[in-house]
Amino acid sequence: MSKPVTDLIHHPYVPPAGFHAPQPGVFKASTVIFANVAAMRARDWKHKNGYTYGLHGTPTTFLLEERIAALEGGTQCILVPSGLAAIANVGMALLKAGDEVLLPDNVYGPSRALADGEFAAWGITHQLYDPLKPQDLEARIGPKTRLVWVEAPGSVTMEFPDLAALVRICRARGVTCALDNTWGAGLAFRGFDLVPGEGLGVDISVQALTKYPSGGGDVLMGSIVTRDEKLHQRIKLTHMRVGWGVGGNDAEAVLRSLPSVALRYRAHDAAARQLAQWLATRPEVAQVLHPALPGSPGHAHWQALCGEQGLAAGLFSIVFDPRFATQQVDAFCDALALFKLGYSWGGPLSLVVPYDIPAMRSAQLATWPHKGVLVRFSVGLEDAQDLQADIAQALEALQRPG
Repeated sequence: MSKPVTDLIHHPYVPPAGFHAPQPGVFKASTVIFANVAAMRARDWKHKNGYTYGLHGTPTTFLLEERIAALEGGTQCILVPSGLAAIANVGMALLKAGDEVLLPDNVYGPSRALADGEFAAWGITHQLYDPLKPQDLEARIGPKTRLVWVEAPGSVTMEFPDLAALVRICRARGVTCALDNTWGAGLAFRGFDLVPGEGLGVDISVQALTKYPSGGGDVLMGSIVTRDEKLHQRIKLTHMRVGWGVGGNDAEAVLRSLPSVALRYRAHDAAARQLAQWLATRPEVAQVLHPALPGSPGHAHWQALCGEQGLAAGLFSIVFDPRFATQQVDAFCDALALFKLGYSWGGPLSLVVPYDIPAMRSAQLATWPHKGVLVRFSVGLEDAQDLQADIAQALEALQRPG
């Protein structure tokens, strides 16, 4: 007679099939059981036709990958532990010593740090280009250029480039083009379909699912979406070799949030525009940087891509009048009650971060016209009137003696 603990581990009961509910089941595994040796040897981890090991996918992660691919308008998706991991996975898959990657000058900061650090140590060079001047990108693409990153809008300073023009240059030069589409989220625009009927689009679209798809401020995850199977497999091989995986409970959290992502995105957008338009009337503010507002850098490009009544997420930045010193702006941020000091965005809680723009940008964008301190707002799901009142009371802190 076997021991009770053995019976527990090898209990033969299998629940009946056919259970369906609004939310998918959560499968968590490192080990995957095979029926026999033949099945083990025949199983292919590169495609979603079976399971081999937890890192290579479960029913839960496969389902999330398919839904993210559909959201972005792609055909394949790979999940990684963060948005930055998605950027790193793409670079590691496509670049080798002697190659070059081009980044927009307003690129997501950690992406630039990756190029300055690990990629440089591996013999991979990089250049920064002005995203608002397609001719600058064209001039910088050389024989060693293998990858170009584009962002819309740019990180923190919110410039919206002419994506179609940038992608056309990459296509004409035979260079792979990757988009950080965390802001657009597959909702404001689709990176694979930039010009209707023309078939013009990026080769790769990554997102930090940490942001809008998750929506709760409690999940770290990224995605890499493609349409080309060969490119997908190249990225997936690197994904396997570096051993990246995501947890079943995190995948479940994103799956649960996805059905409401469009509703939440529109709510973030509407509140952010209301606040941005109001702040544009305030004497303390030199400029509001929001792609949907006329006068914001690249507004016409946003309008052409997303439509006159298009979507624009829940992010914007303001540049304070130069008469306010850094200490005063810090006091403004500290005085906010509903807006919390914290990185990231896309969750229910509104966030604020002050930035030192001169320290973040290179000489080629030295024409940055502002002398005042920049503050970025991420608008959550609170009532917009309450958020406006919070900003109004914090503006009074600007006038207080330091």
